[in-house]
Amino acid sequence: MELKVPSVGESVFEALVAKWLRKSGDAVRKDEPVCEIETDKITMELNAEVDGVLTVTVPEGTTVKIGTVIGSIAEGSAAAAAPASPPPSSPAPPTAAPQEPLPLSPAVRKISQEKGISPETVQGSGRGGRVTVDDLLTATPPAAQHPSPVAPPPPAGVVSPAPEPARSAGEEGRITRTPMTPIRKRIAERLLAARQQTAMLTTFNEADLGRVIELRKKYKEHFQKRHGVSLGFMSFFVKACVEALKEYPAVNAFIDGGDIVYHHYCNIGVAIGAEKGLVVPVLRDAELLHFAEIERTIAAFVEKIRANRLELSDLEGGTFTISNGGVYGSLLSTPILNPPQSGVLGMHAIQERPVVRDGQIVIRPMMNLALSYDHRIIDGREAVGFLKKVKEYVEEPEELFLEG
Repeated sequence: MELKVPSVGESVFEALVAKWLRKSGDAVRKDEPVCEIETDKITMELNAEVDGVLTVTVPEGTTVKIGTVIGSIAEGSAAAAAPASPPPSSPAPPTAAPQEPLPLSPAVRKISQEKGISPETVQGSGRGGRVTVDDLLTATPPAAQHPSPVAPPPPAGVVSPAPEPARSAGEEGRITRTPMTPIRKRIAERLLAARQQTAMLTTFNEADLGRVIELRKKYKEHFQKRHGVSLGFMSFFVKACVEALKEYPAVNAFIDGGDIVYHHYCNIGVAIGAEKGLVVPVLRDAELLHFAEIERTIAAFVEKIRANRLELSDLEGGTFTISNGGVYGSLLSTPILNPPQSGVLGMHAIQERPVVRDGQIVIRPMMNLALSYDHRIIDGREAVGFLKKVKEYVEEPEELFLEG
C-alpha cells in the first residue's frame, strides 16, 4: 500500500514531510500514525491504512507536491510481525587498534578551522609526524582535492531545497541555520500582507475584570459539573464581541475590490499558540452559541491542535479575531490583522492596579484591551465605540451570562 500526501484543500499544492513517527522496517498497525505532514496552513498526521511493515522513501524535511508517494506499507500479518532479518555476513577481519592522534598546537587548530582543512588529512612534517602551520598553509583545500559529484535528480514530485549560501568555517558551531516551515512561511506572508495592504490602526482601552472574576468564582464549580468544561475568560469576550459587532457591523465586514461585504453572522477566530506557530480556528455562528458551547468548542480545538488533528475547514471563514497575549504575560501589544478581516481584538494579562472609583483610589483587576482595525473601512469613531462597548459588556457581564 502506498503512502501519499493527501489533498487538504484547493489552495494547498505542496507539503513538508515534517517528521516520521516510525522508521523503515518498523511494523505498523492500521490507523496508527506514521508521519506528520505540514502545509502552509495546518499540521496533520498520516495514518497507516493496513497492518504491515513500513518503508520510507522520502526523508524528513523534504517538500513534496500533493499526491506524492512518500512511503509504502507491505501488507500482511506475517510482514507486520517483524521485519525480515538481514542475511548473516562474514566476520570482518580484525583491524589494528586506532592510533592516538598527535597533539595540535593552538595555531594549527585555528588555521585548520579558518581554512576548513582537517589536520588528519595533512601529512605532517614536524617532529614525530606532527602537523605544522606551514603544512596547513601549503595544503590543498578539500573541495579542490575532491570535486563534488553531480547529484542525481530528485524523485518525481519532490521539490529540491534551495542551495544554502556559503559560510566560513569559523561560523560552524556559532550559528544554526534551519529552513522555514510552510506554516511559518505562510504566517510571514500574511503578516507582511496585513501591513502592506491595509491601513491598520490600533485603539486602546482598559476593562475592570472584577465582576467577571466574581461570576467565574461563583459559578465555576456548578458550570463544570453541569457542562463538563471549565468556565474561562474567553467565552465572556466572545459574547461581548458578538454583541458589539451587531452594533458596529463595519468591524465585521471586509473590502472586496470596490465593494464592502457585510456579514450577517459572527464567525469568531480564536488565536491559539501551537508548537509550530499561531493558528486561528473559527467559532462558527458564535452569535448562536451559549457559554458552554463556546468553551467546549475551544477545548476541542486545543485538543485537535495538540494531537495534530486540526483540519483546514477549522481555520476558514472567520469574520473577526480575538487574540489573548495575556496568557503569555503581555500587558499591552498591537495585534495585527488577519486578512481579509478588518478587526482583531487583543486581550492582555489581568493586573491589579490602583484606579479611581467614586472619588476613591481602589485596587482593581484591570486588563488592557487593544483593537486593531482597517481604517479604510472602519472610522475611528466606530473603532473606539466598538472597543468601549466590549469594555462595558465585560465590566457588567451578568446580562451576557444570563442570556447565554
